[in-house]
Amino acid sequence: MASVSMTVNGKKVSADVEARTLLVQYLREKLGLTGTHVGCDTSQCGACVVHVDGEAVKSCTLLAVQAEGRNVLTIEGVADGDTLHPMQEAFRDNHALQCGFCTPGMVMSALDLVKSNPNPREREIREYLEGNLCRCTGYHNIVLAIGAGAAAMRGETPAPAHGAAAE
Repeated sequence: MASVSMTVNGKKVSADVEARTLLVQYLREKLGLTGTHVGCDTSQCGACVVHVDGEAVKSCTLLAVQAEGRNVLTIEGVADGDTLHPMQEAFRDNHALQCGFCTPGMVMSALDLVKSNPNPREREIREYLEGNLCRCTGYHNIVLAIGAGAAAMRGETPAPAHGAAAE
């Protein structure tokens, strides 16, 4: 067993883990943060995306011991209490939630994209999402949501969700 300590969503945490424990397993099984999903076990789907020291990573490809002393942000740490983050609101408002399984990874990836590109074009959003799979949609509303979320994060009023599926 190895002891691992890190900061997750602003809180210092530690636990004993097997050296082979993946970060996603640590988050889900040791900390009970089940918003980070395991979808493929092969780093293909993006359902497990979290931020480690401010960078988006697939937590199924990182050992928990590799996150020793680092800062980890999961989907549970994105909202401010009961107030959703603007990107989360945009996903809701643009009907970008189908079954919801891929949503946490999509949101975390979107936040990483917008950090480096505050005003991404549709093509750039679609290219950035190549590492995230959604089995329910054609990505149209997800792309709209990321554009709207980026606008809200820039302090702009997002354009109405043209083409978003009606409720």
